[in-house]
Amino acid sequence: MTTSPIFDEMWGTDDSLRDPYRVFHEWFQGEDAARLRAKQRDADELFRLSGITFNVYGQAEAEERLIPFDIIPRIISGAEWYRLSRGIEQRVRAINAFLHDIYHGQEIIKAGRIPQEMISGNDAFLPQMIGVEPPGGVYTHIVGIDLVRTGPGEFYVLEDNARTPSGVSYMLENRETMLQMFPELFSRNRVQPVQNYPVDLQRSLAACAPQGASGGPVVAVMTPGIFNSAYFEHAFLADQMGVELVEGHDLRVVDGHLAMRTTRGYKTIDVLYRRVDDDFLDPLNFNPESALGVPGIMDVYRAGNLTIANAPGTGIADDKAIYSYMPEIVEFYTGEQPLLKNVQTWRCSEPEALAYVLDNLQDLVVKEVHGSGGYGMLIGPTATKKDLAAFRRKLKARPGNYIAQPTLSLSTVPIFSRNGLAPRHVDLRPFVLVSPGKIHVTPGGLTRVALKKGSLVVNSSQGGGTKDTWILED
Repeated sequence: MTTSPIFDEMWGTDDSLRDPYRVFHEWFQGEDAARLRAKQRDADELFRLSGITFNVYGQAEAEERLIPFDIIPRIISGAEWYRLSRGIEQRVRAINAFLHDIYHGQEIIKAGRIPQEMISGNDAFLPQMIGVEPPGGVYTHIVGIDLVRTGPGEFYVLEDNARTPSGVSYMLENRETMLQMFPELFSRNRVQPVQNYPVDLQRSLAACAPQGASGGPVVAVMTPGIFNSAYFEHAFLADQMGVELVEGHDLRVVDGHLAMRTTRGYKTIDVLYRRVDDDFLDPLNFNPESALGVPGIMDVYRAGNLTIANAPGTGIADDKAIYSYMPEIVEFYTGEQPLLKNVQTWRCSEPEALAYVLDNLQDLVVKEVHGSGGYGMLIGPTATKKDLAAFRRKLKARPGNYIAQPTLSLSTVPIFSRNGLAPRHVDLRPFVLVSPGKIHVTPGGLTRVALKKGSLVVNSSQGGGTKDTWILED
């Protein structure tokens, strides 16, 4: 695994301009810095007027923030993308096969490829889904695969998001903003479009409707409400798809089907794109205290009268301990070697691995197995002695709650700073749509950038920003 030197996606490792950036660089050289600074301010204002915000949990003040946007695009060649997208398709195919298997025959456990306790003792495994056959056989309809790059041809999967991946609205708004700010750049570069994602999403969801759905399937987006960190995205996608945005109190079970309240009475829903966690989905089957869900919705689902995207129980594929078995999972269900690499991972539930992690904590990244958003993690090389001591206590108290990975040399791409272009670390979340017999990888994705110099944390909740991701037509 490459650890040094840091790979710059524009300049490589030897300060030689890379091909994907040649046309952009020629344009940039001819631009006035004052004009670009004005464009950056215009872009910030456009985001503010559009209401593109996210909520930060655990902070009393400034809960709702503007997500920072950088006007310098990240550019990936068509050839690079072709290899990446093939690996993503393979991985998503394996994830869906894995989810079907663990809720049915559990052949992968019988074959000894994954320990039984990794499934049965996992909080994200839902016994209520055992034997349930989702419409079309699709478990995870929308997937986000987080990737990092360490060299010209070296990409690693950092984690899988098979439950409720967010960020696609930022991908779309980033592109829309760049088209408005710099139309001349798009006439010079043949950039693959992402703007048709909402149409693709609506069609993909409709294709997963239950067999009994009559006429055009009715699709709706279910949100926990305005206080959710991704509420902007929920409303944005519903609006772009031309479907209803609903909350739990808008829904009820009517004659064995899920129905939403309208001015003309209740209307049956065939496909529910839910952005509510499993535990809050149905108070009769999960958390009885939940006021966000719909009593009896799981009974409708199990009867085959509703598609829930993504299916309940898919969160087990997000588990970072399960992630460590993904090479075996890909090989078991596809019969192929994984095209995308995993990051080396130590499962702290294993005594030998825990001992190694405790001895090398200052060099590792430690994450909660069910964590997200950059919360609850430790980056050893930048941690204080106090942080390291606190994390040692956490690891010893609940080792099974954590995994550890080496600190990768994430690639950098340029951002527009006061002094011109400056390198910053990035990751990439491509978005994948799954319907019966079809996997579509949107050509691009959300590039998250660590705006602080030297920082490896790209999450917006931790001070990161976003930029437009260009996949060139090669």
